[in-house]
Amino acid sequence: MKYLIAGLGNIGAEYANTRHNIGFIIANALAGDLKGKFETERLASVARLKYKGRILVVIKPTTYMNLSGKAVKYWLAKEKVPLEKLLVVLDDIALPSGALRLKKQGGGAGHNGLIDIIEKLGTQDFPRLRFGIGNDFPKGYQVDYVLGQWTRRETDLLIPRVEKAVEVIKSFVTIGIDQTMNQYNNK
Repeated sequence: MKYLIAGLGNIGAEYANTRHNIGFIIANALAGDLKGKFETERLASVARLKYKGRILVVIKPTTYMNLSGKAVKYWLAKEKVPLEKLLVVLDDIALPSGALRLKKQGGGAGHNGLIDIIEKLGTQDFPRLRFGIGNDFPKGYQVDYVLGQWTRRETDLLIPRVEKAVEVIKSFVTIGIDQTMNQYNNK
């Protein structure tokens, strides 16, 4: 059983610890938890992990956030992973900081990386794990906020919530999306 876990973010040191890069942060935490390493391959940094008899191909697209669909589409085809075994991990300003929401499908909700994936795949019917980054910014400053560094208060919250996100991913690949949603959503 093979899964594709796509953590969304932007490459480059200037984006490394920003809210928009939570997908990369969670992908790194998953690889660390399962003793894997990322290597640069076509369109992504890739870690191949094993967990309870499953193979997890974890990617961090090197295409920049707004072109994430190109990498996701390529790696789905290359690894022959069905859509229901894809999990896109991304930030969400509509959720409070640290909130986790696993969904089977849905629209782009204004998230350019997710919108690009939906366009490139020609469907919105794939699982995604949204990580809340809150929306504590003045009108007109959304870009500065999502591309901004985590505050000290957010950083303190971040570590346990990233660990919880890793738990959610491991649950998704072992017991499936329905039971995982029941267990973790709204908690």
